[in-house]
Amino acid sequence: MKQKVKNTIPVYDICSLHDADNNHKDVIAQPFAEYLKIHPNLHSSHRHTFYHLLLFIKGGGYHTIDFERFPVNVGQVYFMIPGQVHSWNFEGDIDGYVINFSEDIFRNFLLKQDYLEQFSFFGGIAKDSVINLPQQIATTVSGLFADIISDINVSDSYHADILCARLIEVFITVSRNSPINHKHVPIQNQLILFNFRKLLNTYFAEKRLPKEYAEMLYITPNHLNALCNDLLGIPAGELIRDRVLLEAKRLLVNVDVSISEIAYQLNFADNSYFSKFFKKYAGVTPEDFRKSFK
Repeated sequence: MKQKVKNTIPVYDICSLHDADNNHKDVIAQPFAEYLKIHPNLHSSHRHTFYHLLLFIKGGGYHTIDFERFPVNVGQVYFMIPGQVHSWNFEGDIDGYVINFSEDIFRNFLLKQDYLEQFSFFGGIAKDSVINLPQQIATTVSGLFADIISDINVSDSYHADILCARLIEVFITVSRNSPINHKHVPIQNQLILFNFRKLLNTYFAEKRLPKEYAEMLYITPNHLNALCNDLLGIPAGELIRDRVLLEAKRLLVNVDVSISEIAYQLNFADNSYFSKFFKKYAGVTPEDFRKSFK
């Protein structure tokens, strides 16, 4: 069995960011300006073991999710899942609302354990997780975030359920107004794509062919490709390749691990083949990518 490459990007769990006065160990909710003052070191690249939501109501600059850069816009909301690499470079007075939560908060609230994964912005695809909301919807979502911050300070027999219900209201409100959901998609096709992405996150280093995933989904490779082209605008093979490339970037940030070790971890035949793959699809060599990130 291959030993996983250790990654040295700082990883924060929700306990390490908790305020001592917080009554809810699985949720942090604060005005963002206040959060920035308490955690000024979080601007550099890091990962979370929890879900992270942020709504901007003031400021500029940019933030980066999994090496994709997004300009800050007022009314913009973004969602991050555990494991994604994140950094930011803000300009001017920045403010908004931030919510961090552990999936454990929903464990006793929802029978459907994979409930969050039905939302496109929790799919682990950076460009799908950053949404610029219309002003009216941004105001509504801002009010929901503010309500959650107020609820954090309440401790009674209903507090956990109220937080879960408000979080779900945020997810549904944003999802209903997300451009990616404007196209009507049959529920069966959504389910297939959801399961494909779930399998891909598990087997990307082992299985590189659409037919391997199609077999596990009990559909034909042509059907899988047609779904990906229709719903995402790219074929299944490109989705697989992009997932491998993303993992390569995440591992290359770790300067203590050799490129040969990363090639081995990702099941490339040798270092040369990995370097050619990376240069072809990232536009730079692994060495140059690592230098530019430093």
